Amino acid sequence: MDMIATTMTREDVTAMIIQAKKQGGLTWEGIAESIGMSPVWTHSAAMGMNAMPSDKADALVSTLGLAPEASAILQESPTKIWEQTVPTDPCIYRFYEIVGVYGPTLKALIHEKFGDGIMSAIDFDMTVSRVENPKGDRVKVEMSGKYLAYNCW
Repeated sequence: MDMIATTMTREDVTAMIIQAKKQGGLTWEGIAESIGMSPVWTHSAAMGMNAMPSDKADALVSTLGLAPEASAILQESPTKIWEQTVPTDPCIYRFYEIVGVYGPTLKALIHEKFGDGIMSAIDFDMTVSRVENPKGDRVKVEMSGKYLAYNCW
């Protein structure tokens, strides 16, 4: 194995992806379509929050013209760590605010409809779309996760 392969990190691959996307004038929708995945999953995996199956990693590397060594790194199981403080980016903060305000409501409604359990963030899909509205276009976020009941021991 050469020196690049042994020293390339997940952060390096993420930076390479962002650079290639920018230089190519690409969109996440287009990149996702080229590898046969959703834009939400593609971005999350490209940012290091999901491991890619080998065929998807190889397709992304090919699509973006990345070093072949990047494929193996994209296939590694990630350690999902994010900043635990309140986010300051306005867009991300609003999602944090939504969970803060409506989180208990969502939990109560899930428990009423399904019982004591959670919505999976692993067996999960999400779409983001634009909905035209005369009062100003709307952001529509749809999430669907498998229900997982808590087990009693």
